[in-house]
Amino acid sequence: MKYNFDEMPQRRGTDSVKWSAYPADVLPMWVADSDFRCADAIIEAMSGRVAHGVFGYAHMGALLEEGALHWLNTRFGWQGPKGSVAFAPGVCAAIGLSLRTFTKPGDMVVTLTPSYPPLLNLPGLNGRVSVTSDLLREGDGYKVDFADLEEKLSRSRTTLMLLCNPHNPGGKVFSREELLKIGELCLKHNVLVFSDEIHCDYVFEGKHITFPSLSPVLAQNCLVAINPSKTFNIAGLFTAAVISPNPSLIARFKDTLSASSLECTSLGAVALHTAYTKCADYADQVCEYTRQNTIFAVDYIRKNIPALKTHQPQATYLLWLDCNALGMDDKALMDFFLQKAKVALNSGPSYGAPGKGFMRLNCACPRSTLTEGLKRIAAAVNGR
Repeated sequence: MKYNFDEMPQRRGTDSVKWSAYPADVLPMWVADSDFRCADAIIEAMSGRVAHGVFGYAHMGALLEEGALHWLNTRFGWQGPKGSVAFAPGVCAAIGLSLRTFTKPGDMVVTLTPSYPPLLNLPGLNGRVSVTSDLLREGDGYKVDFADLEEKLSRSRTTLMLLCNPHNPGGKVFSREELLKIGELCLKHNVLVFSDEIHCDYVFEGKHITFPSLSPVLAQNCLVAINPSKTFNIAGLFTAAVISPNPSLIARFKDTLSASSLECTSLGAVALHTAYTKCADYADQVCEYTRQNTIFAVDYIRKNIPALKTHQPQATYLLWLDCNALGMDDKALMDFFLQKAKVALNSGPSYGAPGKGFMRLNCACPRSTLTEGLKRIAAAVNGR
């Protein structure tokens, strides 16, 4: 079926984090939460489950595993073995659980920066040490500084690498060669890879390569996390899947789940399974719509807001805006967008030191909303 992503659902007054965080005159274009209604098949499947009227304890692991493995196979060409999937309440929760499972207090955890803030913050919140390797600016994107990365991986207390692919906020799709080199360096230095692939369905240029598909050897040294939350706008159901073909790794992860008494909800499993087995058409269409939105936004900024610099992302519906030419410190920059432009964006420094002077803009909204936000920003920047 054809989905109408130009339609704007009523989001105020629905307990939406995105729409309730700021005053009503501020347009929220910050947290990576789309403004699109999810696929009808998901709504129908959940409605059918609700109509049953009984919500007792349930075994949902098989449904979750079937859905996750089907998606990885049909979308990305990798067939995971039976028993290789575990539940997590979300990708961030999966990272926290992995830190407690596979690292010890005081261990170092490496992340490429700029990086999605929880990848930087969760190690410290769990008594570990976050170590960053800055990506290098290259034309309209980023590249890995492999010499610096290896130095960080080689440290005796480094035990885990948190990889975000596709990359948030830079919109980078790591190539097979880059991923192989990352994987080989981690293997060389006995560092486990946790690959956050939550944005895997929003790839506009190149191809998403799920980490365990790189080689049988590297597959044994990784965990992958996926979640239909971004693609299908169902983050509030708190259902993600963690996958590893290494029986020992997935068993240890499941042990931590059991020790925390964490189990998948029936509605969450139904939504994930439906999304990953019946909604490929929705994923294709929302990817194309947001791709066109990013093209429109980049073109608009280059033509109408030359003081801001950005690049066309290879993936994700997020734009990384270089606002350094405005000559403001980061607090002033945040205040400027909120108070003068009346647009809420994410502040760059929360993504690490390379985020200084940057802001992140969410394009996963109807084109009319995106246009209004860009017009507000243009009026504020050009009239300052």
